[in-house]
Amino acid sequence: MTEGLARVFVAVTSDCGSVAAEMLEPLRGLPLGVKIGLELFTREGPGMVEEVKDLGFQVFLDLKFHDIPHTVAGAVRSACLLRPELLNVHASGGPAMMRAAAEAVTGGTRLIAVTVLTSLDREDLAILAPGLTPAEASERLAAAAGEAGLHGVVCSPREAARIRAAAGRDFLIVTPGVRPADSSRDDQKRVMTPVGAILAGADCLVVGRPITGAPDPGAAAEAVLREVESALGG
Repeated sequence: MTEGLARVFVAVTSDCGSVAAEMLEPLRGLPLGVKIGLELFTREGPGMVEEVKDLGFQVFLDLKFHDIPHTVAGAVRSACLLRPELLNVHASGGPAMMRAAAEAVTGGTRLIAVTVLTSLDREDLAILAPGLTPAEASERLAAAAGEAGLHGVVCSPREAARIRAAAGRDFLIVTPGVRPADSSRDDQKRVMTPVGAILAGADCLVVGRPITGAPDPGAAAEAVLREVESALGG
């Protein structure tokens, strides 16, 4: 499932805006992908995806589609025209929505579902899914995503081991909320180091500010990649 896929995707935000390409220059040549989220995509448009791909990076188009099945299927078809390596929807949109999304995927894009956002903790989830812990909710949503035909999920690294055990080796697990040990948590509540996330069962890591906000983004990215390789036994 991870063949040909970058192990680390760098999250680029709207703060970078039209200088995103300039910010990514020090990272060129490294085996990285770039995550383009709602903020940046809304500000810069589809052209940003082409620009990032032209720089040699894989793209995780993090748009988290969540609507009625027909609308999401159309959005997925449109997004696949941009040839992202990864694209996501919200698992909480339900089985019918996820099945429609899976049927709409074209090209080599892998479709994954967001389980429980890493900005949510147990207290937050008590409002959204009473009686379930983040781990329980994530596992339930991951199972629904697999049954709907998606390639995998986005989840907190703290839920990765539980989902890996339930879903098996061929299910793709992408984890944001990854922070080197000496980094700030920022607005993430359920975080883990790169080594910890990989050992927990994550396939791909999303890392943002520890790289993009570093004095030397290239050196910071290389440090994360070394941690990933060490965890993989490289």
